[in-house]
Amino acid sequence: MRSIAALFSMLMPGVGQMYNNQFVKGVVFLIIEHYDNVFGSINKAIHLDFNGAHAEALKAVDYQHLLFYPGFYAFCVWDAWFHARAGADKTKTAIIFLVGGFLGEFAAIFSTHLPIPSLTCGLVMVIPMLAGMFIFRKQ
Repeated sequence: MRSIAALFSMLMPGVGQMYNNQFVKGVVFLIIEHYDNVFGSINKAIHLDFNGAHAEALKAVDYQHLLFYPGFYAFCVWDAWFHARAGADKTKTAIIFLVGGFLGEFAAIFSTHLPIPSLTCGLVMVIPMLAGMFIFRKQ
């Protein structure tokens, strides 16, 4: 199912590709995701942020790696969702995922001004992508 591939990719970029039997691409995406996550201290920042240490979370994250992540994440979700159905319209379906990636980038850039940065960045990415999956479910 198309939605399952996208949801797997939302949980861990690369797993949706593996679900679609694109194992090499999935492993490459997993490696890129782990590299970016480890060197950007993204999980550490999420942990600190969700436990109320918002200022510490902002200090812990490496923005050079963080700013790559939203676009990569949105692409991984779209790629898993798009390739799960043969003959889907690439142009139309990509638009809403691009919007999610851009919103995630802007949220990451302005994260110092957000009350709960990691949650806000995640939600502004995921909500448009879920909406796009619903809107373009017939594509």
